[in-house]
Amino acid sequence: MNKSNTEKIKGSAFLFFASLIWGSTFVAQSMGMDYIQPFTFNAVRFFIGGLVLLPVIALFRREPKALSAEDIAKKAVDRRNLIWGGVVCGVLIFAATGLQQIGLVYTTAGKAGFLTALYVVLVPIIGLFFKKKPSIFLWFGVAFAVTGLYFLSMNEQFTLGNGDLPVLICALIFSFQILAVDHYSPLVDGVKLSCIQFFVASVLSTVTMFLFEKPDLTSIWSARMPLLYTGILACGIAYTFQILGQKTTPPAVASVVFGLESVFAAVFGWLILNEQLTQRELFGAGLVLVAVMLSQITPKKRARLQSRKASAKL
Repeated sequence: MNKSNTEKIKGSAFLFFASLIWGSTFVAQSMGMDYIQPFTFNAVRFFIGGLVLLPVIALFRREPKALSAEDIAKKAVDRRNLIWGGVVCGVLIFAATGLQQIGLVYTTAGKAGFLTALYVVLVPIIGLFFKKKPSIFLWFGVAFAVTGLYFLSMNEQFTLGNGDLPVLICALIFSFQILAVDHYSPLVDGVKLSCIQFFVASVLSTVTMFLFEKPDLTSIWSARMPLLYTGILACGIAYTFQILGQKTTPPAVASVVFGLESVFAAVFGWLILNEQLTQRELFGAGLVLVAVMLSQITPKKRARLQSRKASAKL
């Protein structure tokens, strides 16, 4: 197995485990909303997500060495990319999660989950404007993913209501967040990028929290377990996995793998909350799994080109 294939498998594994963690946190998020309001929840969990990454950054920090003028200039560019990347990704996460929570007030969780997951379609379409042409296998994967997500999430008649527009905009913003990570993750340290985006999202959520909500420490303490779970796992670990995985995975492929989040959410709902999975939902989950497998197929011509590029770097 060549280096290119190894990196691709490693990237897909990171994205798979990110989806697994995100799917498991729906239960914790639901529990957290019993105690505190959406922006309060986001402000605290994003702060925890950034906080838990600080020791990791300190642990792997390298001792400074004598730098040439060229190295100093490169370091300045890297720092600028890191700050801008963290700010851009943080703003996008804040906006997407905020709109999703607003939409959930007026629409069902199933419909919100399906509409949010439409980034599976939006990412490859937007990517076309950035000259990121998906393979035919990926387009088939997108079609299977959307169909599967519909069967998995939608059990009622599909009509657009008042709360659906914010969730649709949320899906669009998540698409840009995936593309932003694709742009910045190869340029900077993934853990540092993840840390900055969380603190940015936390600051913005905190400002919004004080403007529109009435937070109190007693309620926040009551929600401490869901906050710790989502802050450490869904933010600190899963979003970092996303950044590390997208270093070697095209954004359109990543978006299809992220479709597994809905599958894992249904599985954890069955395991933890004893929610029953219908034949319709199992069929939808199967289609999403097929979509992920299709998204991993690389046409021979593109595979040869990637192999040559990898060899040239060696």
